[in-house]
Amino acid sequence: MARRLNRKDFLRLSGGTLAGGALASALAGTGTAHAATTTGSSGPGAGAGADAWRYAEQIARRVEAPRFAPRDFDITEFGATPDGTSPATEAIRAAISACHRSGGGRVVVPAGSFLTGAIHLRDNVNLHVSEGATLLFSTDPADYLPVVLTRFEGIEFMNYSPLIYANGCTNIAVTGTGTLDGQASTENWWAWGSRSSEGWTRLQQMARDGVPVEERVFGRGYYLRSSFIQTYRCTNVLIEGVTIHRSPMWEVHPVLSRNITIRDLHIDTHGPNNDGVDIECSRDVVVRGCVFDVGDDCVAIKSGREADGLRVNVPSEDILIEQCLMRLRYGAITIGSEMTGGARNIFVRDCRLDGPNLYFGLYIKTNSHRGGVAENVYLKNLEISNLTKEVISCNFYRGKGDTGPLTPRVRNVELRNVHVGQARNAFSMSGYPRSPIEDVRIVNCSFDDIRQPSTITDVDMTFHNFRVNGVRCSDPAQLL
Repeated sequence: MARRLNRKDFLRLSGGTLAGGALASALAGTGTAHAATTTGSSGPGAGAGADAWRYAEQIARRVEAPRFAPRDFDITEFGATPDGTSPATEAIRAAISACHRSGGGRVVVPAGSFLTGAIHLRDNVNLHVSEGATLLFSTDPADYLPVVLTRFEGIEFMNYSPLIYANGCTNIAVTGTGTLDGQASTENWWAWGSRSSEGWTRLQQMARDGVPVEERVFGRGYYLRSSFIQTYRCTNVLIEGVTIHRSPMWEVHPVLSRNITIRDLHIDTHGPNNDGVDIECSRDVVVRGCVFDVGDDCVAIKSGREADGLRVNVPSEDILIEQCLMRLRYGAITIGSEMTGGARNIFVRDCRLDGPNLYFGLYIKTNSHRGGVAENVYLKNLEISNLTKEVISCNFYRGKGDTGPLTPRVRNVELRNVHVGQARNAFSMSGYPRSPIEDVRIVNCSFDDIRQPSTITDVDMTFHNFRVNGVRCSDPAQLL
């Protein structure tokens, strides 16, 4: 397996050469101040990304989807009825258990509608939702008890089970061309957002006080929603092909997991906090060929929140996102806001952002309460039709501003070959004087219809062959 590189490795290898398949010139020029901007396509800033993308290819090669034994376990043979009203939870559980005991294979959901509560995967099990099949998830919270180890906005605790859940599993999958329908609405899960303040305040205080996770028991009466699909401390994960509707909260949420393939999903759910994919404290993740039409961020990269993020202290790293269509709603690619453990080595390429109400292209959310380091972030070959806000948004004063004990760091961010048809602003970027946003490079990009000036404060930013509204831009001051 290829050795993973941290920032020190990148800096040490800066200016080197590739030898023996190792990445030796990943980030030439990273971390250094540019003496002057340039409008050409050469120079250390312009050249760094081209070499760093070789590391992205290593991620693509390293991440492999799990394989399963050629055995099928049809849930109807265990008593499930495809009428959409008879509970199939026990039949699905029995099929998963039989599949696991036999050494693995596929648990098959055939055509028809099946009502179920929580589904817990086990080692070597592929939950396969066939063409014409729909899993309808119960909206009765009791069907997601007993509580399990999970997270709510970056803090660990014991709560209602996610709709599909795995903890400590190896070789698991959810596949097929069928539909997963959470049945969430303003009459059930989505209404919990306005009732959760007491539980959320209590959980945050427990984290600050260092209460052991097993004693942070919630569930009934606290109205903290769970994710749709969550893998916790899992290895070798595949989520492929299915359509996801009406989730209670986040859709696909790998936590402390590794070697994850998420591909060819169609996520269409517009509820509150309905992110598409939330990668949290996980590494070696490929997101490919997905369509996001969601109520919040399309892909969000997270690593824990404040005191609990410091306690766990695991970054999200080595992530490749490619060939996706992003339509709604907030950030197409978001880092944070739960990013206390850090995020690094993030690559996004060959994606289309094509929705009338998408807010941001790249959205990095942190402040001195969240802290964390976001570094080595590369976006290239993106076609963006319209953004209602900024192409890049990164404001350290967001939320509580500079009133916390932590110092956020954002460094080595590059946009290359990005075309924007229309956006309100090019950039809204504000670092702290003690912690400026470092080494942001815009290379071979054109932003055609930018309506308002940018905000750029305490940012080290350089442009290389960059046009805004048809005019070559060589200095950030031109955008203010």
